[in-house]
Amino acid sequence: MASVASPVIFKEFCPLYYLLNAIPTKIQKGFRSIVVYLTALDTNGDYIAVGSSIGMLYLYCRHLNQMKKYNFEGKCESITFVKLLSCFDDLVAVGTASGRVAVFQLVSSLPGRNKQLRRFDVAGIHKSSITALAWSPNGMKLFSGDDKGKIVYSALDLDQGVCNSSLVLEEPSSIVQLDYNQKVLLVSTLQRTLLFYTEEKSVKQVGTQPRKNSGKFGACFIPGLCKQSDLTLFAARPGLRLWKSDVHGAVQATFILKDIFAGGIKTFELYPRLEPPDRGSYSSPEKHLGLVSCFFREGWVLTWNEYSIYLLDTVNQALIGGLEGYGDIVSVSCTNNEIFLLKGDRDIIRISSRPEGLSSIGLYRLANYSMYLMEHGAYCTFLILKTITKSNPTRNPSGYCKNLPGSVVIYLFLQIIFRDLIYLLI
Repeated sequence: MASVASPVIFKEFCPLYYLLNAIPTKIQKGFRSIVVYLTALDTNGDYIAVGSSIGMLYLYCRHLNQMKKYNFEGKCESITFVKLLSCFDDLVAVGTASGRVAVFQLVSSLPGRNKQLRRFDVAGIHKSSITALAWSPNGMKLFSGDDKGKIVYSALDLDQGVCNSSLVLEEPSSIVQLDYNQKVLLVSTLQRTLLFYTEEKSVKQVGTQPRKNSGKFGACFIPGLCKQSDLTLFAARPGLRLWKSDVHGAVQATFILKDIFAGGIKTFELYPRLEPPDRGSYSSPEKHLGLVSCFFREGWVLTWNEYSIYLLDTVNQALIGGLEGYGDIVSVSCTNNEIFLLKGDRDIIRISSRPEGLSSIGLYRLANYSMYLMEHGAYCTFLILKTITKSNPTRNPSGYCKNLPGSVVIYLFLQIIFRDLIYLLI
């Protein structure tokens, strides 16, 4: 039997007034006053990205405590999905209600990184609302899904400033969730979960049994340093069931969670407000899982739907906590030890095991970059050397070690020591 880890208490330490106050509640357009609703959310250790009903993306830098905003040119339309990525450059992908997709390459003060804001547009392949986005770890591939079942692959060349897009898959029902790892795209629709192998352009369904009920049941890869053949994933199923599957779609384990839920749910403690949220005032037809994400510890799964959010421990078959009957959950995102949820028109809640601050963000950045370096260190080194070669093409690469800029020397040093530090962080 697995040993029970020390208990961790997740709660809301303080409302995010600094974030919400930086986003206007109304804007003036001519003689009209337009209410601003918050419609999409994504977070990482560096940024909090919030989409709005007026087509404006609000991007809050957590280190500089600064809010910036970016918008689509032309028609003002609601943003339906946002997806951040921190790699060699900071990127954010944005999808809208009409099917427009854009990628913003953010400005960085670090040497060798982007010095001006750039935007890439996915040519008009989508004709309906964007419901899911997924990045490759190096930022060269973006996958977008819409509510008509289309999935588009966009290849980005940030050096050349080029974005080439093509339709790679079309399903008969809406795309619910996307995840990408090791040249495999994990696709969840209203009807099924499947694996799309991008090199072979072939498809395998996860599991052999069809769903009895359609719904927004998601799936995600389980993090880990492994080759493609060793990838594993979690997939939500109707009836409070969770599958663990291999990369070929074969189900390795089925977690039947009815008994766990029957024992009751430990509610995440929320910070007292002058106007308390409508906790428990929404009634779901029945308890069920939804979209999923691995979170915090090995075997822990965060799952959410429109009404509720649950944190599960599959190793010890336990329910860590959640918010049930909370209602009107628009979007959920998580970092290393934080859960952010967008509720209603403009309420963003942060639930974590520790207060927000540099220690929390710093741990995320250290773990994030060390994992990234271990997986993509050779590629990052190549980009650094490529940048140096561009600045001085007559230099012999073999002589770089003597004259590398200090920041690059530090990077190469950190690439080595992070391989050991990551095991202390996990």
